Amino acid sequence: MLNIVVLVSGGGTNLQALLDAEEKCEIIGGRIMHVISSNPDAYALKRAIRSGISTTVVDRRAFDTSKEFDAELLDVLKSCKPDLIVLAGFLCILGESIIRQYHNRIINVHPSLIPAFCGKGYYGLNVHKSVLAYGVKLTGATVHFVNEIPDGGAIIMQKAVPVLATDTPETLQLRVMRQAEWEILPRAVSLFCQEKISVKDNIAIIND
Repeated sequence: MLNIVVLVSGGGTNLQALLDAEEKCEIIGGRIMHVISSNPDAYALKRAIRSGISTTVVDRRAFDTSKEFDAELLDVLKSCKPDLIVLAGFLCILGESIIRQYHNRIINVHPSLIPAFCGKGYYGLNVHKSVLAYGVKLTGATVHFVNEIPDGGAIIMQKAVPVLATDTPETLQLRVMRQAEWEILPRAVSLFCQEKISVKDNIAIIND
């Protein structure tokens, strides 16, 4: 059984999707053992505690530099001994020291179809505002491995979602979460825990 650690910063809707999937026995071969938040006020912490999962806060605001924050976060991660780290609405960019330590063992869910509307600055409603401003007819979500390039790691899974003429950033965000993020993130986690994902030349191959 693999040890899963989830990193959060906000409301924790993607964490809840993982917890719900685990309760339904849809995550095979792994269990969420710990949740780490960069924000002491994150509602995601309450979701974790309610499910009986231990938590740690590494408050980004308590550190003067990202290097100091990364060092503390890495120490906490090492103490958790994760087999898989899941970024579920984690709003801090991980430093190279963490990425090297857990190479191809960190996955993230991003609310667009990478390589569109991704990279530095594309998070939360910013993504959906850009989607609507560009006028694309399809968007969606991507689960990918994390490397040194923001949203640049190997793509594990994607799902498309229609963009409606009546959409606001908020309605589009909710549709992407409900129809894509909450579906593909637990599936990708389960595939990883079953050792059904391999990576070659930054391309993820699913052996399902």
